[in-house]
Amino acid sequence: MLYGRQAEQAVIGGLLDGRSGALVVRGEAGIGKSALLESCVAGARVRVLRVTGVESEADLPFAALHLLLRPVVDHIEALPPQQAEALRGALGLGGATRGDRFLVGLATLSLLVELSAAGPVVCVVDDAQWLDGESADALLFAARRLYAEPVVVLFGAREGDFPARGLPELRLGTLDAEAAREVLAEQAADLPPAVRDQVVAEAGGNPLALVELPRMLTAEQRRGAVVPLSFSLGAAQPVTDRVLTGFHDRIAALPEATRCCLLVAALDHHDELDVLAGAVGLLGASLADFAEAERAGLVRVGLGGVVFHHPLVRTAVLLGCDIAARMAAHRALAETVDEDRRAWHLAAVTRQPDEEVAGQLESLALRARQRGGQTAVSAAYARAAELSADPGEAVRRWTAAAAAAAEAGLWERARVLVDRARRLAEETTLEEAVPAELALVRAKLEIEAGRPLDGVRLLHEGAEAVGDLSVKLSLLSLAGFYTWASAAHPDQVALARRTEELCPDGDGLAAMVRTFNHAFRLILEGDAVTTLTYRMPDQAERIPFELRFIIAYQSMVRADLDGMLEGSAQIVQDCRAEGRLGRLPQAMTIFTIAQLLNGHHRSARSAVAAGLALAADVGQPQWGSYLAGVHAWLSAIAGAQEECAAMAEQAIWEAGHRRWMPGYCWAEYALAALDFTLGRYEAMLDRVDRAMSGPASHAFLWRYSWPDYIEAAVRVGDPHRAQQPLRLYAEWAEATGRSRALAVLYRVRALLAPDSQAVELYERALALHSEAEQPFDQARTRLLYGEWLRRHKRRAEARTQLQAAMDAFDQLGAAPWSDRAAAELRATGLSLPDHARTADPLNVLTPQELQVVRLAVTGASNREIGAHLFLSPRTVASHLYKAFPKLGVSSRAELSRLPGLT
Repeated sequence: MLYGRQAEQAVIGGLLDGRSGALVVRGEAGIGKSALLESCVAGARVRVLRVTGVESEADLPFAALHLLLRPVVDHIEALPPQQAEALRGALGLGGATRGDRFLVGLATLSLLVELSAAGPVVCVVDDAQWLDGESADALLFAARRLYAEPVVVLFGAREGDFPARGLPELRLGTLDAEAAREVLAEQAADLPPAVRDQVVAEAGGNPLALVELPRMLTAEQRRGAVVPLSFSLGAAQPVTDRVLTGFHDRIAALPEATRCCLLVAALDHHDELDVLAGAVGLLGASLADFAEAERAGLVRVGLGGVVFHHPLVRTAVLLGCDIAARMAAHRALAETVDEDRRAWHLAAVTRQPDEEVAGQLESLALRARQRGGQTAVSAAYARAAELSADPGEAVRRWTAAAAAAAEAGLWERARVLVDRARRLAEETTLEEAVPAELALVRAKLEIEAGRPLDGVRLLHEGAEAVGDLSVKLSLLSLAGFYTWASAAHPDQVALARRTEELCPDGDGLAAMVRTFNHAFRLILEGDAVTTLTYRMPDQAERIPFELRFIIAYQSMVRADLDGMLEGSAQIVQDCRAEGRLGRLPQAMTIFTIAQLLNGHHRSARSAVAAGLALAADVGQPQWGSYLAGVHAWLSAIAGAQEECAAMAEQAIWEAGHRRWMPGYCWAEYALAALDFTLGRYEAMLDRVDRAMSGPASHAFLWRYSWPDYIEAAVRVGDPHRAQQPLRLYAEWAEATGRSRALAVLYRVRALLAPDSQAVELYERALALHSEAEQPFDQARTRLLYGEWLRRHKRRAEARTQLQAAMDAFDQLGAAPWSDRAAAELRATGLSLPDHARTADPLNVLTPQELQVVRLAVTGASNREIGAHLFLSPRTVASHLYKAFPKLGVSSRAELSRLPGLT
C-alpha cells in the first residue's frame, strides 16, 4: 500500500481512465516513482508493457525499446511495410533501418495503436534517465503523438536527467510526517517510538530511506539503547547517500562468490540466465551464489534475469569493488555475451591503444548505423578513437563520432568530440576525405550555434582540401545557401564571391552549383533583377538532397512557381518514402512556401501546421522558425491578428538567436502583409522600409512584396514612392517571362495608369492570370479592377469582377479580403446579406482536421493517411469523426461535393 500519494494516484488514475496520453513522473532517487507507477497500473484492466532503463545498456541502440516490445514483436507484421522494416531493423530482428530514428518512433506508435485494438495498452518506462538515446527518441516521439488512442505511456525519471519537452510532468515530493510514520510502521513495527522518530527525521520523507535505514540499525539501536543512530551523519549528506552506505555495508558482508555474481549482473543487464551463468562460471561462481544476495533483499533472480532491489544497489556494487574484480568480470562477460556487448566489455578492460578492439568497436558503430542508432554510433566511434594506435585513424573516428552526435542533436557532445579531432589533426597527416568531413561537422556546429558565416568559412576549408568532386560540390552548395541565409553582415558578399571562385568548371552538377552560387552572390550584391538559367544534369535523381532543396528554392528567383511546387512535392514524397523524417521539416518548409506562392492557401495552412509539429518533434528550431514565419503570413491573409503576431514573434526569436535570416524575413513580410490586409497602408510602407535596412534586407522574398508596396503607396496618395519598386519589379518580371509575375506587373501598372489605359492593363493582367493559375493574385486583380469599374459607374461589369473575387477569397479563407470585396459589391447597389464566409465549413476545421479531410477525399484509407501525416489510423478516424459534423456530411463519399477540397 502507498501512503501519502493519493493526489498523485488520482492524477495518473485520471490519465488511465481517459485511456490516452503520456506523463513523466519525476523525483529524486528513492522517492517512490517506481512504486507509484506500479500501484497505479496494478489494478487497471489494461495490457501493460514494461521496461526499466539500465546504465550498462545506455550505449546499445534501441536496447530498451527491444525489451519493451519483445512480448509483442509478432504484431510488427501488421504495420505498413516501411515502418515494419524500420522497427525490425532497429530491434535487430533482421534487415537494416532505411529511415531514421524518428521513423522508428512512428513505427512504435503504430505498433502500440495496433495492440490497443484488442484493449487499452499502458507502457511503463522506469528509470528513463538511463534509456539509450535511440529508445528515448522513439518513445518520446510516439508519446507526443498520442491523441485519441487507448494508449498511455508513463515515464519515471530523476530530476533533470530525462528531457521530455512537450509532455506533462508530475513531480513527487517527500512524504509528510504522517505518511512517513505509516510507511515506517509497516516496515519496522517493532521500533520504540523514540527510535521511530529519529528514523523519520533522518529519512526526510524519502520512502526508500524509511525502508532501508532501519536495516542499518544494530540490535541495541533498535531497542533504543544506543544513540545516536549509526546513520546519523548530519544533514550535509543527502539521505540517498546514507542509503547507499547501507547497501554497501550489506554487500560487503556477503560471501565473495555472491559479490562476484552481483558485480557481473551490475556490469551487464542480461535477461538470459544461461549467459549470466556462463559469465559467473568463468569466475568460479554459479547462479546458486545469488541466494545470499536474495536473502539480504538486494536482488531477485528469475527467468527474466536479475532484478536489483533498487538502482542504488547496483551503484553500491560497482562502488564497492576494486579494478581487478571489475576487469575480471568484464573479461568473463566478453566471453559469453553477444557481439555488440562483447566489444564494449573488451573496451572496458583495454587501457592501451589496441587496433583489434578499436576495429570491433567501429564494426559495432556500423551495425548501429544500419539500425538507425546515431547516439550509439557516436559512443562506439569515440571509444574506438581512444583505442586507435594510428593518429590518423583516431582523427577519422573522432570525426565520425562527432558527426553522429550532431546527427542525433547532441550538440555539446559533438563539440567536445570535434575538439579532440582538431587537436590531434594539427599534428597528423590525414587521408583526404577526413579534413573535409571534419570541416563539415565543425560548420554544422557553427551554424547551429548562430554563427552561420563562420560555418561557411569552414565549408570553404573543406572544399579546398578535398578532391572528390561530389563532396566538393556538396560543401559548396551548403556554403552558398548559408551565406545567403545568414542575417545581413559585411562579410557576406566576400564569402559569396569565394564560394563562387571555389566552384569547379564543368558540365552537369558542377555547372548547376556554380550557377546557383553566382545567383546567391548577385542577390547579396543587391541585383534586383537576378534570374537563373541552367540545365538539369544527367541522372538528376542522384542530385544530393541539399542541392535538390536549393533547386526548388531558387525557382522563386525565376518565378517558376510550378517547378517549385513540383520539385518540393517530390522532395517531400521522397523523404516520406525513404523514412527520412529528420529531413522533412526542411522539405516541408519549401513545399509550404511553394503552395503559398501558388495561391493554395488552405493546403499551405495544413502543411505548415504539420511541418511545425514535426520540427518540434525532431528538435529542429531552425526550420521551425522558418515555418513559423510562413505560418504568420498565412495568418495575416486570413485576418488572424493574434495568431499572426504570435507566430511572427516565435520566428523572429528563433531567427535572431541563430542569425538565421529566412525566418526573420518571413515574419517581417507577414507583419507587413497584416498591415496591408487591414488597410494600415502607411504602417505597411514604413515596416517594409525598415526591414529593407535590417538583417533580412538581402532576402529575395522582398521582390514578391513590391506589388503590395506599390499599391499601398497609391492608396496613401504618394504614387511617387511607388516608382522605384515598380521599375525594379518590372525589370525582374519581364526578365523571367512568367505569366504570373507579368500578370501582377500589369495590375500594379494599371493602378498608376491614367483612366484611358487602365482597362487595357487590367484586361491584360486577367488574360495572363488565365494562362497560369494563382487564385489569390487573380482575385486581387479582379478586386482592384472591380473597384475601378465601380468608381467609373460601370456597376454591372464591376459586380462580375467583385463577385468572382469574393468567391475566390472565400475559398482561400482570406476573410478580410472577402469582406472588402463584399463591401465593394454593396457599393455597386447590390443588396448583399451578411455574407456567407462564415458558412464555409472549411473555416471551422483545425489544421490537422483539414489535412486529414484533404487526404480522405482522394480515397486514401485511414492507414494510408496516418502513414502520410505520422499519425495512427485511430487518430485519423477521430479527426474524421469530428470533422464530418462540422462539414455537414456523414461519409467520405460526400466529401467530394464540398468546394475547396477537390
